[in-house]
Amino acid sequence: MKKWFIMLVTLVLVLSSLSGVLADDDDERDDNRNQKAKKFKLGVEVLLDDQKSLISGKKVGLITNPTGVDQELNSVVDLLHEDPDVELTALYGPEHGVRGSAQAGEYVEFYEDEKTGLPVYSLYGPTRKPTPEMLENVDVLMFDIQDVGTRFYTYIYTMAYAMEAAAENDVSFIVLDRPNPIGGTKVEGPVLNPEYASFVGKYPIPLRHGMTVGELAKMFNQEFGIGADLTVVEMEGWKRNMYFEETPLEFVLPSPNMPTVDTALVYPGAALIEGTNVSEGRGTTKPFELIGAPFINSTELTAEMNNHRLKGVQFRAASFTPTFSKHRGELTHGVQIHVTDQKKFSPIDTGLHLVKTIHDLYPEDFAFRAENSAGISFFDYLVGNGWIRDAIEEGQSVQQIKSQWMDELEEFKETREMYLLY
Repeated sequence: MKKWFIMLVTLVLVLSSLSGVLADDDDERDDNRNQKAKKFKLGVEVLLDDQKSLISGKKVGLITNPTGVDQELNSVVDLLHEDPDVELTALYGPEHGVRGSAQAGEYVEFYEDEKTGLPVYSLYGPTRKPTPEMLENVDVLMFDIQDVGTRFYTYIYTMAYAMEAAAENDVSFIVLDRPNPIGGTKVEGPVLNPEYASFVGKYPIPLRHGMTVGELAKMFNQEFGIGADLTVVEMEGWKRNMYFEETPLEFVLPSPNMPTVDTALVYPGAALIEGTNVSEGRGTTKPFELIGAPFINSTELTAEMNNHRLKGVQFRAASFTPTFSKHRGELTHGVQIHVTDQKKFSPIDTGLHLVKTIHDLYPEDFAFRAENSAGISFFDYLVGNGWIRDAIEEGQSVQQIKSQWMDELEEFKETREMYLLY
């Protein structure tokens, strides 16, 4: 009995000691995170702490959405509205609205923000560019939205249109900078042909541009003749090689089908599937990570994709039933993209291999989305040209396709260097 008692006491002491060690580890992690947070500042935090003179005594309009928060997840709208030194007079929202209350594709022309009573103007739908009437009570227009680092994500063109309106209406423009969540060093994919310009690709930049919104704003303003009175409030503590997980920030989903950083990482290539009759995973909990169609044999596609031996990624056979969008309510077969090394992973290589492999395996069932009256498919708008679709249908390899865009990509990289801030 005495022996068992001693063993029990010993076990309690060991568990107590382990608990203390784990608690110390938790405290150390919290301290490390707090230290990182102290060294890191978003553009909005730099503005309010050190550069408030940029907006002092001026009427301020703000373009933002739910990603417009500080490190404590306080809304930028509320921070500015409650600051006695700031006169916030109007709000402008991209798709889904300023506070994310609008559903995908829903257009709300004008309403008042419930919390602040401020007017909210939509920059999605018929009015992508602020009108003179929308800017009547504004001296300076600010932009604070989290981008995801991909050419066809539309918020950067909401910014560009707003810059044009600011230039035309003698309103200064400020970008409150945020990180590129998929890093600021890798630049990949074809540069957009201006003949294929649209709201999913307004300017000749590559699919993965490796720039922050502030850097893009400077490039757009200079290279494409916008001519706005532009100021970029830079971050502090962000480095080009940082992925989002290496910052002290929490990821706030920029749109309903961009729920995680993993989504953003695969998006530059996996979203090319949107230009086909294959599901890109909308209507599932893993959009752009799940790819499939009812006609696909998941085991076969998985084997083919893994045989490509793409760096930093593996493919797993998966079946799913989308709740909306393509193949809604149908059992759908395909793959899940698992990124195993984000620094070696190329989303563009992955996306092109997926499109080409599905095209080659299922030629009778696979299809690019229909052409419009100008002979342009939505795939062409996404990829930024018409020749890649032709090359896939002609049987060219991904390497052959990539070799044809490298010269333009290198030219872009040289131009890009002039606008990098970090």
